[in-house]
Amino acid sequence: MKNKKKILLVLIPIVLILVLAVVFFALKPKATKGSKSVEIDVVNDAGETVTYEINTDAEFLRQAMDEADGLTYSGDESDYGLMVIEVNGVTADYNVDQSYWAFYVNDEYCNYGVDEQPVADGDVFRIEYTK
Repeated sequence: MKNKKKILLVLIPIVLILVLAVVFFALKPKATKGSKSVEIDVVNDAGETVTYEINTDAEFLRQAMDEADGLTYSGDESDYGLMVIEVNGVTADYNVDQSYWAFYVNDEYCNYGVDEQPVADGDVFRIEYTK
């Protein structure tokens, strides 16, 4: 009887982890292959907007940002991907003044970082300085 309880105590967490892993991978954002046309709008700290129209094969936002002629950005790499801190020479530092770069796709707040945010044909991205 004690052995059965021990086995159950080990098996239940393993099964739960496997179920959660399957759910995570099933709901993970899917990239779209092939050519697409997207727009990236950057709204700086003065409220000025610069628009970049891109024809790309990029599957994720960071790749599209790399292809946008004139768009510059930098940040800190982590296990979770790139945390964007500077766009077009404007720095947003939450630790200094609670400012950050907010990312939107088709007027909806992005649920993923730039490394995992999928790009689809016709998407309009907005990178907005927020304080």
